[in-house]
Amino acid sequence: MAASSSRRLQTKPVITCLKTFLIVFSFVFWFAGSVLLAVGVWGKVSLEEYLSLVAEKGTNAPYVLIGTGAAIIIFGFFGCFATCRGSTWMLKLYAMILSLLFLAQLVAGISAFVFRHEINTLFKETFKSAVEKYNATGSPVDYIQRDLHCCGVQNYTDWGETSYFKINGIPVSCCKNNTDCKPGDLKNMTTAKDKVFKKGCILLIINFMETNIGIIAGIAFGIAFFQLIGILLACCLSRYITNNQYEMV
Repeated sequence: MAASSSRRLQTKPVITCLKTFLIVFSFVFWFAGSVLLAVGVWGKVSLEEYLSLVAEKGTNAPYVLIGTGAAIIIFGFFGCFATCRGSTWMLKLYAMILSLLFLAQLVAGISAFVFRHEINTLFKETFKSAVEKYNATGSPVDYIQRDLHCCGVQNYTDWGETSYFKINGIPVSCCKNNTDCKPGDLKNMTTAKDKVFKKGCILLIINFMETNIGIIAGIAFGIAFFQLIGILLACCLSRYITNNQYEMV
């Protein structure tokens, strides 16, 4: 009996310590979920026009991050509640939820990383095709040319091979200054040379996408592996509470 009482006295401080660590983790986890949600929304908004070029072969990573971030925010509160209650089944459920979220973020991160390495060929093909089939303003091509201050695939002369150029000239989205870019100038490659952006878009697109998708993947991986701490704490706390209840019988 004395030995059992001594073990309980040794176990209670450990339980209190684990509860404190898990509550702190849950609050940090909630904040991480907010960051992940913000990154997912930012990725969706900032990369929208770029991803629309490869809609059929694109990545769903931003949507996964948004969903996972929202789930983390919700379950972060559940983790605090389960810890304060000291419920073993709730703690086990919390550990299971963290494991599922860990896998979801891992998949999103790997998806983004793999997509990052496939991006060169994918965007070269799709952007070149989009330029060749271009027939009106307001397309992703216009957005990209304005956003990155570029023109054409390799350079502005790529537009000379398109059917759009034969009728309308180079698109206005290539102009350095719209007020100094007349329709007649855009129909002549010689005069257009000094009116439009000199750089081609494809290298700028690749650099832009690799950088941004790399950031998204890095944040997803970082938060995913941080969850392993929560899984370990929840499992340990559940085990100690169960042992303490067993010793009291």
